[in-house]
Amino acid sequence: MRKRWYQAVLATVAMAVLALAGTAASAGPSTPDDRPAETFDAILRAQADAWFAEDGAAFAATFWPDGDMVTFNGDHLNGRADIAVRMQYYFDNYMDPTHIKTLSQDVTFARPDLAVIVRTSCLLVTESSPCRDGSLSTNTNVMLKRHGRWMQQSFQNTRQMPLG
Repeated sequence: MRKRWYQAVLATVAMAVLALAGTAASAGPSTPDDRPAETFDAILRAQADAWFAEDGAAFAATFWPDGDMVTFNGDHLNGRADIAVRMQYYFDNYMDPTHIKTLSQDVTFARPDLAVIVRTSCLLVTESSPCRDGSLSTNTNVMLKRHGRWMQQSFQNTRQMPLG
């Protein structure tokens, strides 16, 4: 039941992203020929490395300058500069160094230059430890290709917590 609820929520988010991008849902997927999967993996690695290093500027560098992010606790960070400053504040004051582990990933192309990636992830104390309690989350990344280059346009991280 819970899995179907999450799937419905994620489908709604994806449809909203597609509508905002001006792309009809019936357009279907298209696959660009520039190996975006490798680029998306490299961006994820850079983001995870910056997270572990607790480097707000490096974390923000994975976004377009006008990108935005909704954090685990619902804060909206608007623009690369804001993401850098506020993520550094979170790293310095609230977070311990942890590793990000991707548990699942689904990539959907709305257009050749626009992809929505939905990932399930968790945080690890060490690279070989189990997922930290309470760290399971769903991330929605909107990847945008401009001038031949892919970067994150938007990122939302939502905690998965059992009801009741």
